[in-house]
Amino acid sequence: MPAPVATSAAPPRRNAALGFIFVAVLIDVMSLGLIIPVLPKLVEGFTGDTARAAEMLGLFGTAWALMQFVAAPVLGLLSDRYGRRPVLLLSIFGFGFDYVMMALAPSLAWLFVGRVISGITAASFSAAGAYIADVTKPEDRAKSFGLVGAAWGVGFVLGPAIGGLLGEWGPRVPFWAAAAFAFVNGLYGLFVLPESLPPERRSPFRWRRANPLGSLALLRSHPELLGLAAVTFLFQLAHHVLPSIFVLYTSYRYGWGTSELGLMLAATGVANIVVQALLVGPISRAVGDRGALLAGLACGALGFAIYGLAPTALVYWLGLPVFALVGLIQPAVMALMTRRVGAAEQGQLQGASASIIGLTGLIGPGLFTLAFAWSIRGDASQALPGLAVLLAAGLMAAAALLAAAVTAASPARQGEDPG
Repeated sequence: MPAPVATSAAPPRRNAALGFIFVAVLIDVMSLGLIIPVLPKLVEGFTGDTARAAEMLGLFGTAWALMQFVAAPVLGLLSDRYGRRPVLLLSIFGFGFDYVMMALAPSLAWLFVGRVISGITAASFSAAGAYIADVTKPEDRAKSFGLVGAAWGVGFVLGPAIGGLLGEWGPRVPFWAAAAFAFVNGLYGLFVLPESLPPERRSPFRWRRANPLGSLALLRSHPELLGLAAVTFLFQLAHHVLPSIFVLYTSYRYGWGTSELGLMLAATGVANIVVQALLVGPISRAVGDRGALLAGLACGALGFAIYGLAPTALVYWLGLPVFALVGLIQPAVMALMTRRVGAAEQGQLQGASASIIGLTGLIGPGLFTLAFAWSIRGDASQALPGLAVLLAAGLMAAAALLAAAVTAASPARQGEDPG
C-alpha cells in the first residue's frame, strides 16, 4: 500500500506558496527564453562560421539535457533532506550568477561552461514540483501542476519576444536582463517563500539514490509508478518532434516563411496556456486524473497524426485545437504519481521524473531529425515528409495504451488519496 502523502497546509499559506512557485517558474522560464534569440548569434560570433556554430549549438543542447539528466535526482534528494526552500533559492541565485557569467563570456569554452551550469540550475524544477506536492491536496494537484505548466507557456511566449527586442541593443544584453530577472526572483523568494517540508518528514541523503539510475529505484519499488514513468518517457520523447523539425518540416511541406512560423508558434503557445491554466482543473474534476491523462494522450496521438498527414497548411492548422489538449498530460500524470509516494519521497520522485525527461532530450532530437532526413531523400514521389511526426503519433498512442493498462485498477475519479 502506498505511503501516505502530506496533506495541505492552511489555504492562505498554500495560496501564497503556490503564487511564488508560479512566479518563480515564470521568471526562470522567461530568463531561459530571453537568450534563445541571441545565443546562436553569440556562438556564431565566436566561431565565425554558421555551420560550425550550428554544430556547437547542438553540443550545447546535448550538454544542457545531460546536466538535467544527472543533476535533477541530486537536487530532488537534497530537497528531501534539507527542505525545498534552500534548494529552490540556491538554484534561482545560481541562475542569476550563471547569466552574468555568460554575459561576460570572453570565449566559446566559457559560454559552454555557462550552459552546463544552466542545465544544473534548471534541474531545480524538480524541487518546485515537490513543493507543489507538499502544499496541495491530492485532488487539486493536477490543477496546480497545470498552472505551473501555464507559467512555462507564458514564459516561453514572452521570453523570446523580449529577448529579440533586447537583442537589438547587442547579443549580450538579454543575458544581463535574464540575470536581473533571476536575482529579483531570488530576493522575492528569500523574503516570502516558507518551507513546505517540516524536519520530521525529511529523509537522509544517499548518493546511491542520487545518480540517475539509482533514482529510478523509487519507481521500481511502486509497480504503478514504474508504468507511469514509462508513459512519461514515451510522451515526452514524442514531444521532441516539433522542437526538432517543425521549422524544417513546415517550410519543406507548406513553404512557410518567418511570419507563418511565428504565427503558428504564438498560437500554439497561447493554446497551451489556455489548456493548462483554464481547462486542466475542470477536466480533472469531471473525469478524474486518469481520464484527463488518457484524453490528453489520445488527443496528442490524433493531433500528431493530423500534423503528419495534413496535405495543406489549412489542414495542419485544424490540428492545433486537438493537439493543444496534450496540455492535460503532464499535470495529470504528475498528480497520479505524487499520490503514490510519501512526503519524504516527493523530491526523489520529481528528480527521477526530471531525469526521464532529460533522457528523452538526449534521444529525441537525433531520432526525429534523422527520420525526417530519411523521409525526404530520394524520389520525391515516394517521399513521406510527415514520417517523423507520424512516429511521434505512434509513441503517443503507445503511451495511451500503456497508461490505460497501468491505471486500470485505479478508481475512475481520482479524488481520494489511495491508501
